[in-house]
Amino acid sequence: MANIAKKVSWSGRGEDRGERTPLLNGTEDGKCNRQDIVRSRPKEIPHNEKLLSLKFESLDYDNSENQLFLEEERRMSHMSFRCLEINRWVICGLIGFFTGLIACMIDIAVERLAGCKYFVVKQNIEKFTELGGLSISLILWAVLNSAFVMVGAITVAFIEPIAAGSGIPQIKCYLNGVKIPRVVRLKTLVVKVFGVICSVAGGLAVGKEGPMIHSGAVVAAGVSQGRSTSLKKDFKMFEYFRRDTEKRDFVSAGAAAGVSAAFGAPVGGVLFSLEEGASFWNQMLTWRIFFASMVSSFTLNFFLSIYHGKTGQLSNPGLINFGSFDSDSLQYDLYEIPLFIIMGALGGILGALFNLLNNWLTMFRIRYIHRPCLQVMEAMLVAAVTATVSFAMIYFSNDCKPLGQDHTEEYPLQLFCADGEYNSMATAFFNTPERSVRSLFHNPPGTYNPVTLGVFALAYFLLAVWTYGLTVSAGVFIPSLLIGAAWGRLFGILMSVIDSKPSISGNPGKYALIGAAAQLGGIVRMTLSLTVILIEATGNVTYGFPIMLVLMTAKIVGDYFIEGLYDIHIKLQSVPFLHWEAPATSHWLTAREVMSSPVTCFNRVEKVGTIVDVLSNTSTNHNGFPVVTHTTEHDEPGKICGLILRSQLIVLLKHKVFVERASSRLIQRKLQLKDFRDAYPRFPPIQSIHVSQDERECMMDLTEFMNPTPYTVPQETSLPRVFKLFRALGLRHLVVVDDENRVVGLVTRKDLARYHMGKDGLEELHLAQT
Repeated sequence: MANIAKKVSWSGRGEDRGERTPLLNGTEDGKCNRQDIVRSRPKEIPHNEKLLSLKFESLDYDNSENQLFLEEERRMSHMSFRCLEINRWVICGLIGFFTGLIACMIDIAVERLAGCKYFVVKQNIEKFTELGGLSISLILWAVLNSAFVMVGAITVAFIEPIAAGSGIPQIKCYLNGVKIPRVVRLKTLVVKVFGVICSVAGGLAVGKEGPMIHSGAVVAAGVSQGRSTSLKKDFKMFEYFRRDTEKRDFVSAGAAAGVSAAFGAPVGGVLFSLEEGASFWNQMLTWRIFFASMVSSFTLNFFLSIYHGKTGQLSNPGLINFGSFDSDSLQYDLYEIPLFIIMGALGGILGALFNLLNNWLTMFRIRYIHRPCLQVMEAMLVAAVTATVSFAMIYFSNDCKPLGQDHTEEYPLQLFCADGEYNSMATAFFNTPERSVRSLFHNPPGTYNPVTLGVFALAYFLLAVWTYGLTVSAGVFIPSLLIGAAWGRLFGILMSVIDSKPSISGNPGKYALIGAAAQLGGIVRMTLSLTVILIEATGNVTYGFPIMLVLMTAKIVGDYFIEGLYDIHIKLQSVPFLHWEAPATSHWLTAREVMSSPVTCFNRVEKVGTIVDVLSNTSTNHNGFPVVTHTTEHDEPGKICGLILRSQLIVLLKHKVFVERASSRLIQRKLQLKDFRDAYPRFPPIQSIHVSQDERECMMDLTEFMNPTPYTVPQETSLPRVFKLFRALGLRHLVVVDDENRVVGLVTRKDLARYHMGKDGLEELHLAQT
């Protein structure tokens, strides 16, 4: 056991434990009562990167095949199953439609608000350029930015904090099987949409693609249930899908629809959902998700066409319109491939630097800027600094370019340039990030000089590092693309100086595209899905191979230094996230050494008072209980015969499903799965259920409601095998049994997630209430 770098346990006692692996309850033989240990530990300890939070529950992605479930499934005819399949397609269509509609609303709102802001500031700058006193224009710009951001930050910080950030880490965790509180609520969606409009209009170095992915996931979670628990409105639709297993598949479709709406990339959306989130996949799910993505893209395109007064298709049916590259302008030669690989390596290094700086900054925020008022003040400060830096760089820049009749600049600033010219730096800063990326991709050679590109890339890099993680709704895709496009175009200019071949000197836009891919890949570490997204967003397949090569290089180089940005933020939130594979050096660990023990078990027919006491005990946090053959408190463990969840016991107590009531015919009807679905997902707390003293003496028969075939493993099973079963099957509980099939322990998500590869080998994380 010597290759465990740091041994820790709940009780914090593990440094003098010799070579034995510390059990989860801090004892060597597992005989110490787990509840006593839990009561003795502090409720909360200071946050650090070595924590694993106990506050996160798991989702039930494994169906409980109890008698009620099997009876319902057996009663259903072939036509009923066909109708359910049709309903799945209908739900995916609705997900795509509403996601596209939300994307359209966001795009129009940002365009109007940002347009008004830039128009007012532009008029003010032009006025005071002649009269003097440009400081007033700076103050106006900073105040407008801060005002927009203040409104968005107040909404997020005081109404729904889970709506902060891009939402992609939270959706990854949800699809991984972690129940993130309030992540798919209606209030979260409203705050998310409103917040991202304010953030982008406020001029922050952010994008709206991440929030669109989160918004699509929330839409999917709501539409698929046929009701709104927030509004207390039940449409009596899609009741069959009111369980975690079905909702997970629809949330995958919603995330893909969000990508499609953001980038106009239906195929990229499917691959994003597969690569970044989904813990389960099959062929039919692929087609349904693709259908949702197509509907989302079409809906956005249709309504934007109406808004812009166009009858035809837009060049790119997505929020982020990069514009289509001409095939002739994107030809490349084989000798350029090594240059692209160098750019990929540079993107990996810069991405790792971005993630490292943002990691330090986020740790600082978690420890010191955790009050809502401080979070709002920081967001306003960043907005004001962003405006100040932008204004200063435009003011001191002397990069003037002629303003042609066919110019594409939305808000050209003349400032101190001659008549008929505009300030090139203003094209990058005095614009929405999406338009700036498009100008870097498509503007002709000579539009930017090297100094402008270098200074802009450095300034925007630092601003983006500071901005991501603020208490505002914001994404990192577009800032990453903008940074990469700037230094990529600079790279192309420098290469044209070294080598004056026409393929380099005449096409700086292609190097901007490669740089954008390298920078984004170095930050988020996506490969296949990002390749397809960029191909679909730019409308050109010529650079498919170079982009994939660049993204793979950026990922390999970046992973050598630090994890991807989303994985970093998942770890900083202390979420028990399970990766696809167990740690590489964990084969010597067995289920007996990682399981939680002793385990609270119930008999087939259990006393109601015992069940109430167990559920009321706050230290019993597994939310799942093995059902065993008759056992007493001082007897040996009973043999496993089933597993029942806390949520199921809550419903049984609520409906008073007692043996005595059934025998005396006090119960009017047999409990059905509908009763459990009606309580899902917000099952009432045990404190809200009144059980009288007489009822505590009653008995409850769990046979009909427990899962009679739970997954079990022998206690000598290796950790990688346990991990593979748990991850692939989407389990929440895995019962550990001995040679006689008696329950000796229980493996949960946190038991597995606490082991990870550190710098010095296999490490074990602290478990605490963070």
